[in-house]
Amino acid sequence: MRKKIILSFILFAFTFYCCAQKRSLVEPEQWLKKTNEVIHYQLTKAAEIYKPGFNPRSVNSDGTVRLAPLPDWTAGFFPGSLWYGYELSGDKKLEEQAQRFTLSLDSARYITNTHDLGFLLFCSYGNAYRITRDKQYLPVLADGAKNLFARFNPKVGVIRSWDFGDWHYPVIIDNMINLEYLYWAAKAFNQPRYTDAASTHAMTTLKNHFRKDYSSYHLVDYDPTTGKVLKKMTHQGLSDESSWARGQAWGLYGYTMCYQNTKNPKFIEQAEHIASFIMNNPHMPKDKIPAWDFDVHNALETDLPAIKDASAAAVMASALLELSTQVKDGQKYFDYAASILKMLSSDEYLAKPGENHFFILKHSVGAFLYDSEIDTPLDYADYYYLEAIKRYMEIKHVNLKKG
Repeated sequence: MRKKIILSFILFAFTFYCCAQKRSLVEPEQWLKKTNEVIHYQLTKAAEIYKPGFNPRSVNSDGTVRLAPLPDWTAGFFPGSLWYGYELSGDKKLEEQAQRFTLSLDSARYITNTHDLGFLLFCSYGNAYRITRDKQYLPVLADGAKNLFARFNPKVGVIRSWDFGDWHYPVIIDNMINLEYLYWAAKAFNQPRYTDAASTHAMTTLKNHFRKDYSSYHLVDYDPTTGKVLKKMTHQGLSDESSWARGQAWGLYGYTMCYQNTKNPKFIEQAEHIASFIMNNPHMPKDKIPAWDFDVHNALETDLPAIKDASAAAVMASALLELSTQVKDGQKYFDYAASILKMLSSDEYLAKPGENHFFILKHSVGAFLYDSEIDTPLDYADYYYLEAIKRYMEIKHVNLKKG
């Protein structure tokens, strides 16, 4: 009799747990439900209007859409957004469109003159393989990873970013994101040297890219023969000594990801230091959507506008959500990221269905000082916003898939 009572109690507890879990899957916050409806509508319409090989990148000042054909560094973000859209909704039509736009990037496997192969191929083909496990995506990913690794110089200890300009061996903080491609490829293709290169790049960058307050320079130029630092500067920020907002986000994201792949404590320590710089920055607005450069408020040009950059906020949110799962006291990172996501999902930043040329977010900045993509939607803002939404839903155990 006692055993029957115990078994009945266990069965009741298990049933109660399952019901609670089921309720959590069908009762998300209202803002999240609305957001996913907008995401699904915008992506569906965008995939119908735009053509593979000419992906939507941003909106020009004259109201026309700026497209991203290869070898544009942003060409992989729209296919990646479609994959996230499919993953969030379960809509098979979005999967078909994601595949169509991804396969149009096949020739990116032959690009050798940029570090952006992670953005181009891991955001598109990488998500395609992660979600579908379809091996047709692997040859392209193998070629791209091989070409990215070939840009690693062991004498300098970093992967070269660009092959243009007057620099000797330029490395930008953005390059930290592309390391994820090498970490993944090391396991997928049994190439441990890829892991070594990625981790060496991360350690060299940790040593040379960051100031005492854990803000980062945008660009460090090295001597390709000796590895000596020649100059620390910016290319997209306000000044050489300023803190370009998206650059800080790239660093946060990069070191969080590096720790997730290596468990090297130096990487998680760096990620938390960068997070502290961002979260406690006196120039962070109340809505937690930063201006395009944290130091624009200190600019000598008093009329220089502090235009918000939703793309930086989206990258920060995604990174902080991942960081929240990697440390014991991660709730503070989750809460901060949630605040960003809810603001980005408000009417101020989230497009209304059918508007914004079918981009999802408004108000991002590409390169302010070059008068390029100012206060416009950006394809990578959408991509990292979708990734952040996905991570938020996974942490909260929310599922909005149809069927």
